[in-house]
Amino acid sequence: MTIRDESLRLSRRGFLAAGAGALAATALGGWAPARAVPFGSSGATLPAPPQFPEGIALFQQAYQNWSKEIMLDAVWTCTPTSPEDVVRLANWAHAHGYTIRPRGAMHGWTPLTVVNGASVDRVILADTMVHLNGVSVQPGGDPATVTAGAGATLDAITTALQEHGLGWANLPAPGVLSIAGSLAVDAHGAALPADGEEPVPGHTFGSLSNLVTEMTAVVWTGSEYGLRTFRRSDSDITALLTNLGRTFVTSVTMQAGPNTRMRCRSYTDIDWRELFAPAGADGRTFESFIRSDGRAEAIWYPFTDKPWMKVWSIAPEKPTESREVFGPYNYPFSDNVPEPITDMLGQITAGNTSIAPAFGQAYYGVTVAGLAASNASDIWGWSKDLQFYIKATTLRLTEGGGAVLTSRANIANVIHDFTHWFHERIEHYRSLGQYPLNGPVEIRCCGLDQPDDVRVPSAGPPTISAMRPRPDHPEWDTAIWLNVLGVPGTPGMFAFYREMEQWMRQRFAGGDSTFRPEWSKGWAFGPERPYTDDSILAGALPDTYRQGVPAHENWDSARQVFNRLDPHRVFSNSFLDRLLP
Repeated sequence: MTIRDESLRLSRRGFLAAGAGALAATALGGWAPARAVPFGSSGATLPAPPQFPEGIALFQQAYQNWSKEIMLDAVWTCTPTSPEDVVRLANWAHAHGYTIRPRGAMHGWTPLTVVNGASVDRVILADTMVHLNGVSVQPGGDPATVTAGAGATLDAITTALQEHGLGWANLPAPGVLSIAGSLAVDAHGAALPADGEEPVPGHTFGSLSNLVTEMTAVVWTGSEYGLRTFRRSDSDITALLTNLGRTFVTSVTMQAGPNTRMRCRSYTDIDWRELFAPAGADGRTFESFIRSDGRAEAIWYPFTDKPWMKVWSIAPEKPTESREVFGPYNYPFSDNVPEPITDMLGQITAGNTSIAPAFGQAYYGVTVAGLAASNASDIWGWSKDLQFYIKATTLRLTEGGGAVLTSRANIANVIHDFTHWFHERIEHYRSLGQYPLNGPVEIRCCGLDQPDDVRVPSAGPPTISAMRPRPDHPEWDTAIWLNVLGVPGTPGMFAFYREMEQWMRQRFAGGDSTFRPEWSKGWAFGPERPYTDDSILAGALPDTYRQGVPAHENWDSARQVFNRLDPHRVFSNSFLDRLLP
């Protein structure tokens, strides 16, 4: 959410404001959470929670989301040591009129944890990553599985899987994400099968949520809150697999498949008109890379002609041209912002938005030089080491866009139409002397949450996953992720996102495609802020999960499950109360 204040201030309930210096620090990661103030300390500024459960560490601490557009200088935070502690927290919160919000890596944009401007006097964040982070692998089962605490990171889980020759085929770029947070927003990667590639048991090309075989959550039992384990065959689990933080998951068991070696090649010499050409075009097109390799991502810096195209492929043996890597995060130039970029960011946040074209050119130049300097244009290694590439030091930008569900045959046309629309609009605004967008376009594709991928008896796919298949359109087998990034505080940015979202909802509707939000990013844009368009929040968005799916497995049924398992809304906030009443 945008920071609208004009002066920099700190208050008990307030968020850091949007002066130029603050916004530059936002993008560059210059603001750090305040040191924890223990419960009972004279330095605490929030009202003390009465009769807080003994034995659970409680302290006052700052909170910030990934883009640092939600920055809270003080909120009560605790560190439960066991699932039973979470049960005690829930029953205490119910008795005292508090809410409990699970806190993971805070790598998200959406106000699913805390809400900008809302009081946090009666909110407790439960940090899952300190203690609820155990990982154990069961390699001998059919399927092989891994059980992890809510706060275990994807990095830790995939490292443990790799030790047993196991892995996941479709991973998001940040390895720091907690598993419960990843499932809450149906985290995904950029993977499709190449033409003719046979599926490997244990894997999915859909969301991580589709790998779940069992999960344990804190739910209302009729007289109090308690732990309940849901198997994948239980009807209630389909709502919980992608839950937007409306429930508190304490542990999860997920299937896995054989680990794979992969190759990742980077291209920075393909003109965007060639790369994003319509279906059937000749040349090095996005479509051709999907056919040959299946796994691809384009990062197109603003006002440049040649995107950074990454293409992953299965490669059991090391190609002669490739450099072997032995760990993740192999693009250091994208993790450590060079001085010319920081200087330009400072100018943008100070109001000189007209340098956006130079900013894009500079970042493209840094990428080309960085790939050469780090010898990272052609790398080979284990799957997780090639798929994880975003670290905490990566440039933090605002993000809007979403997923287009369509057929594999329509991938090129969707990307072509979107990129040409985007190019026309930013050039239109440039002709007016306006630069509402200054970050890259990011384009990825992955599969859907196909029931056949699940190796245990299953009640169905995640109900409100963006990758949930449409039974009335079995030909729709692909999710195309179209996202645009920008420096927080850029004038006109949210109005542009609103225009883009409305165009996408109109263009990608009907017989060949549909549009869904990416839960962790920006959506429901109003003219000045995201998550404020009531016509989307109460209409178009829920309808997306009603159209073409059974009435007993849709948006309304998921909401009923959330409310039945947490009738007192202990695990909610004011935004979720609007979205999922």
